[in-house]
Amino acid sequence: MGEVTKSIECLLPLPQIRNPNDPRRKDLKELEAIKKAIDQKSHSLVRRELQAGLGYMILQTALFMRLTFWELTWTLWSQYVFMSHLYTSWPVTPFLLRTSKEPSFEGFYQSRFESKQRKLMEAQNFDVERYDELKKLFYPKPSSAVVSKIIGSIQN
Repeated sequence: MGEVTKSIECLLPLPQIRNPNDPRRKDLKELEAIKKAIDQKSHSLVRRELQAGLGYMILQTALFMRLTFWELTWTLWSQYVFMSHLYTSWPVTPFLLRTSKEPSFEGFYQSRFESKQRKLMEAQNFDVERYDELKKLFYPKPSSAVVSKIIGSIQN
């Protein structure tokens, strides 16, 4: 029973208050605030970008439907519609090959978000290494070796 309790404590470490007045904690709070602002700006830029792309596709489809069914015949416009949709899908192929993400809204969103976030961090000279270092220092996670040891002891 005592071994399981120790294992669970290792899995869920209690917050360790080393020094509440540690100046590095203030640095971490400042970096977290800056990162939150960058994430919000990235989110709004990506949403706007994806909404503009969706609007373009809807406008293009509506225009082709209007020209096909009201102005001209399908036999004339079928080739134009096919080629325009083909040319619209060509830029997607290198994107999917380069990013190896699934072709869904979430996949496109995540890839564009990371790109925008990286550019904004570079523009604001955000120190990612320092942020990661402070985050590991003040928010430690249990190591995978401890987790696998605990899972092994529970299964036995």
